[in-house]
Amino acid sequence: MTRTATVTRKTSETDLTVQLNLDAPAYQPPATGHGFFDHMLDALARHSRLGLSISGTGDLHIEPHHLIEDTGITLGQALSQALGDRQGTERYGSAFVPMDETLAHVVLDLSGRAHLAFEPENLDVYGDAGGMTHYHLREFLRGFCNHAGVTLHVRVLAGREAHHVIEAIIKALARALRDAVAVTSDAMPSTKGSL
Repeated sequence: MTRTATVTRKTSETDLTVQLNLDAPAYQPPATGHGFFDHMLDALARHSRLGLSISGTGDLHIEPHHLIEDTGITLGQALSQALGDRQGTERYGSAFVPMDETLAHVVLDLSGRAHLAFEPENLDVYGDAGGMTHYHLREFLRGFCNHAGVTLHVRVLAGREAHHVIEAIIKALARALRDAVAVTSDAMPSTKGSL
């Protein structure tokens, strides 16, 4: 079974391509034109140990919102395609990741049902990181969940500085995703018989 996908999304605001291989990690630096976001996508690829390539452009002269949101959408579509019917996957993943004063917790379910619980929305986070805020991260994750069919809960147990909060969440997402996509049996991980 080959668990790969290539998805391209082209709109008047963005032009993006995501290549994903769930079983063969291959490093290719992300290239979206937004330095901090590329740093986060790099962390996602490295800590998930998935073969992930993301490249493209967005209307950064306006602000990074469209680029970040559309990358989440495209990545979600690629994950859904690569997972196929999701048979044999572990399905669930969870990770705590500390980063200095910050502690993030991410739990996900490859349920086929899209849901995002994003508790940092209620957090008093200071500043941005290279023009990216935790609100941009929320839109990335919302697009990802909606198009991957993932239930995702994100909590920040400690932390106030935007760079550390965003990075800890991304790394926790990566580690949870790595566990969830692992093939651990030949059975469908659902009492319903399908996801």
